[in-house]
Amino acid sequence: MHDGAENGEDEHAVRRVATRVVYENPWMVVREDEVERLDGSRGIYGVVDKPDFVLVIPMENDGFHLVEEYRYPIRRRTWNFPQGTFPGREEGDPEELARLELRQETGLRAASLTHLGYLNCSHGTSGQGFNVFVAAGLRAGETDREPEEQDMRQRWFSRAEVKAMIRDGCITDDSSVAAYALLILHENP
Repeated sequence: MHDGAENGEDEHAVRRVATRVVYENPWMVVREDEVERLDGSRGIYGVVDKPDFVLVIPMENDGFHLVEEYRYPIRRRTWNFPQGTFPGREEGDPEELARLELRQETGLRAASLTHLGYLNCSHGTSGQGFNVFVAAGLRAGETDREPEEQDMRQRWFSRAEVKAMIRDGCITDDSSVAAYALLILHENP
């Protein structure tokens, strides 16, 4: 982890003075923090608290299995790698969650999972992060999708197709693009 402490940068530039929950549902908590900056000035900071998630790169035959679904906030369908959290903001073992999400969303079971790393997403508004796994030795099975995923589609794409989809803006999910970058770094150290 790179939190700045190794460089002697352990003083927080912004300190929380008070906090209040302004919204909560089974998937997230939105809070407003009263903060104090290094110069003593005060302000507010809105934070979305969500549990960490996993993202799985199902790799097979020099290509990848992707899922596509309608994403309400951006009002369109989009392709991405399978990803998700435990229900009800629960926490648990990331590898167990990776196997669960892979099975639920694609029906695939993996003989092996390789952990590529941990990344933060939307770190300007949330402390949420995600673990990235590559799934290999895949075998097909039945999906078990959640109600929000009832419109989900799955398809295998060649590596060249995925690169083109990222380059052409067909894959805009930041977590999927970041995970793909971790895969490239893993393959070409």
